[in-house]
Amino acid sequence: MTDSDRPRSPFSGQLDLSARPPTRTLLPDDIERQLAEHRLYLETEWRQGHRANFAAADLTGRDFSRLNLRGIKMDRALLRGADFTGAGLQRANLIGAILEEACLDEADLSGARLSGANLVSASFENAGLAKAEMEFALLAKAVLRGACLRGAELRDARLDRANLRDARLGGAFLAKASLRGADLRSAYLRLARLDGADLSDADLRGAEGLTQAQIDRAHCTSGTRLPEGLRGGGDGE
Repeated sequence: MTDSDRPRSPFSGQLDLSARPPTRTLLPDDIERQLAEHRLYLETEWRQGHRANFAAADLTGRDFSRLNLRGIKMDRALLRGADFTGAGLQRANLIGAILEEACLDEADLSGARLSGANLVSASFENAGLAKAEMEFALLAKAVLRGACLRGAELRDARLDRANLRDARLGGAFLAKASLRGADLRSAYLRLARLDGADLSDADLRGAEGLTQAQIDRAHCTSGTRLPEGLRGGGDGE
């Protein structure tokens, strides 16, 4: 995929964080030093060490798997292809970060800030995203199968063709989110806000907790597949 082909953050006209190129290149020793300081910072409950700050840094393909990165600063960082498998990223600052094709399977991103992040083709299988802030995030083709997004803020997020099968989206805020062609089979959607969400060609068969009132507030097409007993036709207005 060329730079011109890559989707850009929908912060257009406001503040397009993901379009800003990273400005910092860190030596491997610098990265390891900061990670060690961050580990000490967490282990001593902030009495020693320092919170790592990788804002706007180029960390392409870096292996962060299984690390405790709670509260780390990685806003606007270039993290394309990075491995965060099983990492602790609770309340991490990833605003505007570029995480295309990154692996976040089984990672804990509870309360993480991902607004405006580019998460195209990233994998979040069985990840914890409860109460994560993901407004305007790009999640096209992302894999969120089995992920927990209870109470996540996904207003205006782009989830086109995302795999959300079995995802737990109870209470998630998906107002005006784009879910065109998304796989939501067997997803848990009780109390999820779908006002103005685009469910064109989405597959919601077997979705749990979904009501007709929710569907009536969303936009469906003839290609939208709904659970038995529900009908499309809402205009999302």
